Amino acid sequence: MKFPTKWDFVLVCDDHSLNSEKDKKKKSFLDELYRKGFIIKMIKDEKLFYGVHAPSVMFRKYQWLLKNVDTDSEVISGVQEEDYWELMSTTRIRIVSFILQNIKIQSTKENLHDLIKKKVFETAFPLHERENLGAFLKMNWARWRDILYRQPIEKIRTYFGEKVALYFAWLGWYTCILFVAAVPGIILAIYGLISFNSSQISKEICAANTTMMCPLCDQKCPFWPLSETCTYAQVTHLLDNEGTVLFAIFMAVWATVFLELWKRRRAKVVSNWKLYLWDEEEEELAMELINNPETASPLHQHSYIRSTVVLILVGLMICVIIGIAHALVIYRVVVTVIFTQSDSEFFRERASTMAVMTGAVLHYLTIIIMSKVNRHVALYLCDMEKPRTFTEREKNFTVKLFTFQFFTHFSSVIYVAFFLGRINGRPGDYVRVGGKWRLEECHPSGCLVDLFIQMAVIMTLKQTLSNFVEFMLPWIGYKYKLLFRNPKSNNRVHMEESARDPCKEEWLWNYNLNEVNVFSLFDEFLEMMIQYSFTTIFVAAFPLAPLLAFINNLIEIRLDAIKMVRLQRRMVPRTANDIGTWLLILEAIGILAVIGNGMVIAITSDFIPMQVYKYTSSPCIQKNYTGKDCLAGYVNYSLSVFNVQDFANHENLPERKDPMGDVITHCRYRDYRNSEDYSHTVEFWHILAARLSFLILFEHVALCIKLIAAWFVPDVPRGIKNLHLQQKRERLLKRLRRMDDSTEV
Repeated sequence: MKFPTKWDFVLVCDDHSLNSEKDKKKKSFLDELYRKGFIIKMIKDEKLFYGVHAPSVMFRKYQWLLKNVDTDSEVISGVQEEDYWELMSTTRIRIVSFILQNIKIQSTKENLHDLIKKKVFETAFPLHERENLGAFLKMNWARWRDILYRQPIEKIRTYFGEKVALYFAWLGWYTCILFVAAVPGIILAIYGLISFNSSQISKEICAANTTMMCPLCDQKCPFWPLSETCTYAQVTHLLDNEGTVLFAIFMAVWATVFLELWKRRRAKVVSNWKLYLWDEEEEELAMELINNPETASPLHQHSYIRSTVVLILVGLMICVIIGIAHALVIYRVVVTVIFTQSDSEFFRERASTMAVMTGAVLHYLTIIIMSKVNRHVALYLCDMEKPRTFTEREKNFTVKLFTFQFFTHFSSVIYVAFFLGRINGRPGDYVRVGGKWRLEECHPSGCLVDLFIQMAVIMTLKQTLSNFVEFMLPWIGYKYKLLFRNPKSNNRVHMEESARDPCKEEWLWNYNLNEVNVFSLFDEFLEMMIQYSFTTIFVAAFPLAPLLAFINNLIEIRLDAIKMVRLQRRMVPRTANDIGTWLLILEAIGILAVIGNGMVIAITSDFIPMQVYKYTSSPCIQKNYTGKDCLAGYVNYSLSVFNVQDFANHENLPERKDPMGDVITHCRYRDYRNSEDYSHTVEFWHILAARLSFLILFEHVALCIKLIAAWFVPDVPRGIKNLHLQQKRERLLKRLRRMDDSTEV
């Protein structure tokens, strides 16, 4: 029998004992393929390799079923007939993969997925093209030296299919637009550096040698001068200055414009691919009919009871994730106590900062662990919903896993941003965990520093360690397989066998690559969505986030390319005309970014208290104004006074003398309370009202600007609309002429 030169798929299995249960199931599955007209070739090495080649009739059926009624031409996944042979490999692989996954053994009704789980087959994969297009991508795309070059999206589409091509098109576009966001972030940071020593608040804090602050813990912590936080106060000014509000509004507009411009670019790309009107459900139905026209297609199902149960379980999972964030809070409380009671002066002085930094590292470790747990839970919940098709299952899985991952990544960050230092009480009446440990406080120079540290640590670790692991694990796995594979591969006999049958060497090379699964591309998208969330939602506290994301993505594009072309087996190509559910997630993140940045400015930063002071109590509103800075005296205004005698353990307090040698009778703390009964002052309520007013105003203004930007930039370019309008007109004219010809007497 003459075998074809190219094979669509390769099945791999162990050499099972003759007539064993696994051997019988393997033969039954291969018999089903024979009945459908598949050509099968076996090659024996340490494993058994079965190459399968589908009959051409399947592709003619596919071509006929997906005739494009809009253009009166036959289209294969958006490819017109004259381009059919150029893209034949991706189309063949996609159809053959669908059939292999849906063929069932008649006796047991098991499909390929079931057989792989039961070790009948080990794996199944399409083959890379080591010459022609595969070699082109390897030499012109999957190389570090091409990091600044344009990606060959058309070639990627031809080799990996539209879904992978759209991912890289989106990632490349996102990276380019990130540069636009990184520039004002850099300018804001430079402005903060230039005015590093000129900030009035920093000057007052650095000169406050006699302003004694209350102890930061119950034991061993002394009274300390406010001037010790001089450096942190200057760092705070880098983040919390006059440009922060403008930058936050800019990022809200940037997120909207980015999405609108991507929609335009996507419309242009898929229109060039003839996929603008492609119907995913229709293609799945076509492949079901090709596989078995007698089998009824699964119908859409919906159960309110099942949906309610899933919703409750999702809520419980979110509560568990938030509970883990609370555990991290307790960790920071305990660690703060341990550091403050340390015999080392270095740790005592930096107890709060060390707790935040180690807490951020621990948070990163919980993210790694919970990511695996979240995946299993999301898959289980998707199975409970009984989706009709794989595409529907993927959409449900996307929403659930992103929700879990979002809370996993951001629960602790949200606590630091909006609750840290605001629910811990006051000197003499602190809120305690278990009635013993004081809740942690913000850094004395402000809560924004703590949020900045949390964001910087998590983003840096995620973008360095995660990328390192993401690349090194496949690389090590590939090298390990090459090193320890069958020793026969190095002897002369094996070389002669490979020369007689080139398929053997080709199949072994593909087999030794790292395995891919249906969620490999999903993982790349999810990673970018989490990064996009960090880049937009709390960017007011970390203006350099777009710059870090831009640098990371330049590396990420080539890293993913090298993995796909050089280190992993070939993905099964999939057709798509957009990025699917991820676009809805991006739009949701854009709205959350407006809310998050508004709350950071209104609640976390000192922007609002400074403005209230400037327009109600500053020297600028005095009649005898002498040109002093409007924020002169703000530090004293923002600190409350506490009587040392009101401490429950005031007799056991450490040395109570200030730098001048005087006995300390009062200490200061960050809050707006009177010094008699420690109730909130009028200024506290003024500031609270101003915070809420600013938050409402900021969000409404930013959302209005987003809506205007979305309206101003059309989703589809005018040229694309006119092109499709002309095509519809020509189609209708052609039909009209046919009718006239048929009725002509």
